[in-house]
Amino acid sequence: MTFSQFFNIQTKTIAFAAGLLVLSSLVSRALGIVRNGLLSWRFGAGETTDIYLAAFRIPDFIYGILIMGGISAVFLPMFSEHFHTSREEGWKFTSNVLNVLFLLLLVLSALAFLFAPFLVEFITPGFTTEQQETTASLTRLMLLSPLLLGVSSVFSGMLHYFGKFLAYSLAPILYNVGIIAGIVFLVPLFGIWGLGLGVVTGALLHSAVQVPAVLHSGFKWSPLFDWRDQAMKKMFLLALPRTIAAASLHVNLVVLTALASLIATGSITIFNYANDVQYFPIGLIGVSFAMAAFPSLSRSFAKKNIKDFQEAFATTFRQIFFFVMPVAILLFLLRAQSVRLVYGAGDKFTWDDTRLTAAALGIFAFGVLFQALIPFLARAFFATKDTKAPTVISLFSVAFNIVLAVFLIRTLAVPGALGDVLVALLKLEGIEDIRVLALPLALVISGMAQAILLGIFLAKYVREILQKDLYLSLAKTAVASVALGIVTYGILRLYGGVFFLTTYEEVLGQLLLASMGGILAFAACAFLVKSPEMLYFWKALKGKLYGR
Repeated sequence: MTFSQFFNIQTKTIAFAAGLLVLSSLVSRALGIVRNGLLSWRFGAGETTDIYLAAFRIPDFIYGILIMGGISAVFLPMFSEHFHTSREEGWKFTSNVLNVLFLLLLVLSALAFLFAPFLVEFITPGFTTEQQETTASLTRLMLLSPLLLGVSSVFSGMLHYFGKFLAYSLAPILYNVGIIAGIVFLVPLFGIWGLGLGVVTGALLHSAVQVPAVLHSGFKWSPLFDWRDQAMKKMFLLALPRTIAAASLHVNLVVLTALASLIATGSITIFNYANDVQYFPIGLIGVSFAMAAFPSLSRSFAKKNIKDFQEAFATTFRQIFFFVMPVAILLFLLRAQSVRLVYGAGDKFTWDDTRLTAAALGIFAFGVLFQALIPFLARAFFATKDTKAPTVISLFSVAFNIVLAVFLIRTLAVPGALGDVLVALLKLEGIEDIRVLALPLALVISGMAQAILLGIFLAKYVREILQKDLYLSLAKTAVASVALGIVTYGILRLYGGVFFLTTYEEVLGQLLLASMGGILAFAACAFLVKSPEMLYFWKALKGKLYGR
């Protein structure tokens, strides 16, 4: 097999495609953690990283609301419809989408470039004038990334149609590789501008890696530009509800960034670092299971086979709970070790930075299960062709989160019961300013509210499955998770009594031993209580190992 043949390989089964995407997500998110670790090693949690992360907000907003929020969700089915009519129609539609989308992104980016100083002033009210000027300049440089990623998203839709998941799965990996290269090679030459150049390089790689497979599929660009085309109008109308929901999420991040800039230097970095670690299981488990279940839920509901819809919902719900619950407990118990290993290896990330980031991660751990369920619950609504309910609930959640964050920041600004509880629970004695913890706490509470509301409004479709078997399965997972927690905590205490935990190797050894012991305890207990998810997982694993 030649390199070209390998690169353009088509996945023949859904299982293989899903496995490839999960592997890609795992590698990409692991590289994302490495990226943050390198940032921490070089800059710590201070002014430079705060500026860099704040500069991300505007380019991310443009890309997130227009591409990830809307167009990427509706391009594939519409491309399929046109391509089914004829290849020529499919390629014409694609060229028109590419051209209209690129111009729209160019206009939005140009406006953002022009008004960057005013937008940055809104996003970072706590920054000094000099810091805001640097953030605005870095933002302008990074505005190249949504242009490249917008083109790349259309390429991705085409590759999905042709089953060429290999090139698509490499794109997010190379995006992080580009940013890492910027940190390692460009920052020593250009300072903070090397970070921006790394982002642009990553976006270029994200797009370029898909070009050979797209061209191999037969695509030929043509200079069509008809924004009044009925297909274009239909696509934007279909994308509108998703765009609104995505916009609300990005507004939420912008407001949280603004609030963090008002707290203390390093608060933006601490919040983002902890959020990236907690999102690892959400993206890997929650989003992956949601994407895998979506076609089955959609087909069942379209055929009016409510029983199959309910069974697919219950199975996926139990599986997400089974995999995420133990991870959430491990995140809480191993929060300090995780942060020290990822971010605390260098001398720029101080001990107080480590403690605050670990505390933020510990708070996030309480909401990981709910955050992992939200993508699945939302897609269950999408399968019923109801996009309004999850959009309204999302808007409410964002508004609730912002109001709650402001309230909690003010509450933690003065001595009181809430601050005392957080200091005692998360071992923060000696740190005077813990206001940054208001941000993850508000996100956890609003995320819980969002998941619960989605479940309540979805109950009319799945009420019949809320029976003894479901509750029994969840209870068995909970019991096994308690066993994991007890064993993990016991190993942590025993190990800490033997070693001083002053070296990287000692902390790594504690994390590996405690996590492995906890996972083994979880598996053993799940077997003992005959958890259906554990038995199914074991049966599937044996089938892979022995070819059955």
